[in-house]
Amino acid sequence: MKIVLAGSSHWHAEMHLDAAHSCGAEIAGIWDEDAEHARAFATRHHLPSIADFGKILSSPPDVILLMGHPSTVPARARAVIEAGIPLILEKPAASNTAALAALRDLARQHQAFVGVPLPNRFGPAVIAFERLRQQGRAGAVAHCQFRLVNGPPQRYAADGVGWVVDPAIGGGGALRNLGIHGVNAALSLATGGLGLKAVSIENRIHRAPVEDHALLMLEDAAGALFVVEAGYTFASMRPGGDFEWRIVSANATLIDYGDRAICATLDDGAFVDLPIELPATRYRLGMSDTLDRLARKVPPATSIGDYVAAMSLIDAAYEKAGR
Repeated sequence: MKIVLAGSSHWHAEMHLDAAHSCGAEIAGIWDEDAEHARAFATRHHLPSIADFGKILSSPPDVILLMGHPSTVPARARAVIEAGIPLILEKPAASNTAALAALRDLARQHQAFVGVPLPNRFGPAVIAFERLRQQGRAGAVAHCQFRLVNGPPQRYAADGVGWVVDPAIGGGGALRNLGIHGVNAALSLATGGLGLKAVSIENRIHRAPVEDHALLMLEDAAGALFVVEAGYTFASMRPGGDFEWRIVSANATLIDYGDRAICATLDDGAFVDLPIELPATRYRLGMSDTLDRLARKVPPATSIGDYVAAMSLIDAAYEKAGR
């Protein structure tokens, strides 16, 4: 399957390239708004570069992975959807939810394939819990915690994407950028809608224009509790940080710490270590699933509609916190 990586200056570009290679996909080209960046990226990886985005649309690959600046991505995504080309849309894809909702509506109108890479949906705890549900062994969800706390906000400037911490462009701080993974996870496990029980969004360490820590407490229609924590407060500039995905149901407790994961089940007394996939390489699992679904002509695991739903809940959290 041929894929074009459009947006080589995005900080996840290397991860997506690794994911595409791991799936055996053919990289048909590298593009970026900064043509020199695309050429350098392509040269470094012995791949062809593409100077004109229009050429991608006129000679389309099987799928385009689009990433870049939120001010320009929506128009390019619209062009891809209208051209009938399957799309993997990296976040942040817009500065506000309204622009994303317009893309969602366009995708529905064209019955387009638009997937959004949220790779923790393929973490070991999530996969094992889904297997238990399919076996009828999970039981009702009781409470979950999704924590993703990375290093300080200046790491984005070091990556050449300082706009991530400009609220007018990125649309918010740690909650919008990192917390969306946890919010999406909560939405995927919830019964009915999710209501906000409590919200804390603050600058606890870094006096940046955006928040460096956020904590949401959510409850679904069945009374299950979901806690989402996101931050830029981990004391290291290294990739990764403080990560934990915890799912607790009537028959199972599953905990994913990033570099190890466990599953305990009440009905059989089992306590097992789960196969590990590090957070940085879960893009491989997400890419494999996306390309498989594309080949089978079924919807993506995480759609643009799911993306809009998570963004809308984050909007409500900011409003509740007075941000």
